[in-house]
Amino acid sequence: MSAVQPLRRGLHLVASRSVATSGPLAANASVQLLARQQRTSSRLPALGRSLAPRPWGAPALSQQGAVRHYASPSTPLRKTQLYDLHVAHGGKMVPFGGFSMPLQYSDLSHVESHMWTREKASVFDVSHMVQHQLSGPGAMDLLMKVSPSSLDKLKENTSTLSCLLEDGTGGIVDDCVITRRSADTFYFVTNAGRRDEDLAFLEAEISAYKAAHGPDSLKWEILENRGLVALQGPLAASVLQAHAVDTDLSTLYFGNCREIHLTLPGGEQTAEPLLVSRTGYTGEDGFEISIPTAKDAGLPQKVTELLLADPAQVRLAGLAARDSLRLEAGMCLYGSDISTSQTPPGASLGWVVGKDRRDPAAKPFNGAATIRPQLASPAKTLSQRRVGFTVEKGPPAREGAFLVDLNDESRTPIGVITSGLPSPSLGGTNIAMGYVKNGMHKKGTEVGVVVRNKVRKAVVTAMPWIESKFYRPKA
Repeated sequence: MSAVQPLRRGLHLVASRSVATSGPLAANASVQLLARQQRTSSRLPALGRSLAPRPWGAPALSQQGAVRHYASPSTPLRKTQLYDLHVAHGGKMVPFGGFSMPLQYSDLSHVESHMWTREKASVFDVSHMVQHQLSGPGAMDLLMKVSPSSLDKLKENTSTLSCLLEDGTGGIVDDCVITRRSADTFYFVTNAGRRDEDLAFLEAEISAYKAAHGPDSLKWEILENRGLVALQGPLAASVLQAHAVDTDLSTLYFGNCREIHLTLPGGEQTAEPLLVSRTGYTGEDGFEISIPTAKDAGLPQKVTELLLADPAQVRLAGLAARDSLRLEAGMCLYGSDISTSQTPPGASLGWVVGKDRRDPAAKPFNGAATIRPQLASPAKTLSQRRVGFTVEKGPPAREGAFLVDLNDESRTPIGVITSGLPSPSLGGTNIAMGYVKNGMHKKGTEVGVVVRNKVRKAVVTAMPWIESKFYRPKA
């Protein structure tokens, strides 16, 4: 496959099953996610900062380092344009990425919301994420220096999952989705929990580029006032199409975007076009909708209420469901599954590196001298691999749990779990993602995972655990 991949690609396919939507599984999953927030909220985590190295060479992702992007309660929290809507719908608000965000809502449990998304459609507020626009004659060159993707191969209004990379080390500063809007204009979205680090990184790179190529070579805008919502699930397309009378969404494929107007309940159209991208973070078909506010500050709420018009089809969903959905889909969470301690090949994301950019003679990018040899000879250059695990029945393996060799009574760590939970779509089967030493990473390999001071069996499993439903052209 081309390394210029559409966003967050699906790999192997696994059939999903229904699961009970109440009881211990539902309660446990939400309680555990809230507990992570409470456990980490007493400090401001330096996401991506290396901790003491593990003896087996794992990334700095342990009980103290593998954290969700929660902010300290002592830090003033920002509110998205949809804060009042969340509260009105019974949202349980928690600190996340410097914002007050909904963990879940009063109408559905975590697991009910998860399954609703898999079976119908849900709206997620993702306005806390940072939207950027970079334009000018140097936009392509700058982005191809700080990321490894073949952005010059992207057609207009198409996107790719990529990474911002540290110069020299090639460590992942953040994962992001980059969209080519025109020949020299790019729109990209980065994580809220990495806002300060990303802005400092980009400021330094852009300033250096302008110093070498002139002040008019680049224009960087942070689209602070735009809302961003994700509509995800099998009913997402029909729900959005019902309000998008000026476009045919059946011709908008995964990894593509389009500007459209929606028709509001009074018959008027949205004051400005919305940027609709067919993508998401759940493994389902769906859209991320960037909503301007220059002509109507209330447009994000109007659009969200429009999508929620039929509660038999669409409900709000929060952070709890978003986390379990993305893990079932095999997708990384920055600060837990990836950090500056990993390069893309080290995080099993080598496919974001364009094939034409792997050639030593090709134009370099940040960390190319490290990353290219890793891609050419992973067995010799990588000490660990990021893989999926299916864990035997019992308490789930959570982030920070150590992996051990079942044949080694000394329990010397050979890896670490970075994300883990009982899968709602798989009837509560324990699934996890993490890093294991090279040689123990092949599908079907049995390892031990230390849960509550007991060694339990885990099997290396292909990701994702559920079938990806991305909408693509028929072959």
